[in-house]
Amino acid sequence: MTEERPVLVVTEADDLTADMVITELNRRNVPVVRFDPADIGTDLTVSVRFGTCPPSMAGQVHTSSRTADLTRVRAVYWRRPEWPAFSHLAPGDARFAAAQVRFGLGGSLYAMDCPLWVNHPLLIAAADYKPVQLALAQRLGLAVPPTLVTNDPDEAREFITSERDVIFKTLRWTPYTRNGVPVTGWADPVSADEIDESVRVTPHLFQTRVDKVADLRVLIVGRHTFAVRIDSGLLDWRRDYEALTYTVEHLPDRVSKALHRYLERLGLVSGSFDLAVDRAGKHWWLELNPNGQWAWLETETGLPMSAAFADLLSKETPHE
Repeated sequence: MTEERPVLVVTEADDLTADMVITELNRRNVPVVRFDPADIGTDLTVSVRFGTCPPSMAGQVHTSSRTADLTRVRAVYWRRPEWPAFSHLAPGDARFAAAQVRFGLGGSLYAMDCPLWVNHPLLIAAADYKPVQLALAQRLGLAVPPTLVTNDPDEAREFITSERDVIFKTLRWTPYTRNGVPVTGWADPVSADEIDESVRVTPHLFQTRVDKVADLRVLIVGRHTFAVRIDSGLLDWRRDYEALTYTVEHLPDRVSKALHRYLERLGLVSGSFDLAVDRAGKHWWLELNPNGQWAWLETETGLPMSAAFADLLSKETPHE
C-alpha cells in the first residue's frame, strides 16, 4: 500500500459524477480508494480497534483491490453510497443486518479523525430538513417565498386562498412506486379546492409561486462558486431536461456571500443551491441539496466543477 494519504470516495458502483472527480484526482497522482457500503461481505471488509493503541482508533477498509488505513485518510468524498438491503435474508434478519452495517461501518468511518469531508454524512442529514433550510435562508437575508408547513387542512386552505398562486412541494424526495409505477414528487400548483382531510396524515409544504423568468443552480465547492442560469419556461425544470438551455451567470456579491455563509453555518464545504430569478432580477431562495448533482452542468457549460472538487480533496488540510 502506498504511503501517500488517500482520498476515500464512498459511492454507488455506477456514479459518473464520482468518476469525473476520480479522473481529476488521478491526474494529480492522488491515491484514491473507492468503495460502496453495499459491497460489505463480498468486496468490502472493515476492521477497526479502539482502546488498544495510542490513536483513539486504528483500522482499515479493504476492497477487492485496495486497502486504506483509516488513520491516514486525506479526505472523504461522500457521494451517493448504497447501503445493503440483504434481500436474501428474512425481513427481520435483513433489518438487523442493515442496522449493523450502518452503525458498524458507518460509525467507524464517522469516527475517523479526517481533516476534510465533502460532506460529512451526519451534516448532510441535518441539512436536508427543509424547515431548517428555510429558517436559515431567512436569517441570512435571502429572499424566501411565503411558505407554510402544515397538516391542518384549514390552515392550508387559508394560506392558498390568501396567497392565490401556490405550489405544493415534497418535504423530502422519496422514491416509491404506486401500483408498480414509479412516483416522483414534482413542484405542482395546488388550489384550495384540492385540500381535503387527507392532509392531516402528514405535514405538507405549500409555497407562494415566484413569478420567475429563470432558475439558477449554484454549486459551491470550497471557495469556488459556479452559477448556471437554466431557462425552460417550466415550473419545475427537472421535468424535461431536453427543454433546458444553460448560461453561465455571475451572482451578485451579496447573494454569493450569503450562500457561502449558509454552508458555513451547516458545517458543509459544498452544496447545490436552487434559486429563482423574478422579472425584476431579484434572487429568491428555493432550496439546498447538500449533495446535489452537477456533472451534467459541467458537460453543458464547460465549467471546471470536477477540477474544483479534486483541488479541494487533494489538499493536505481543508484550509490550504
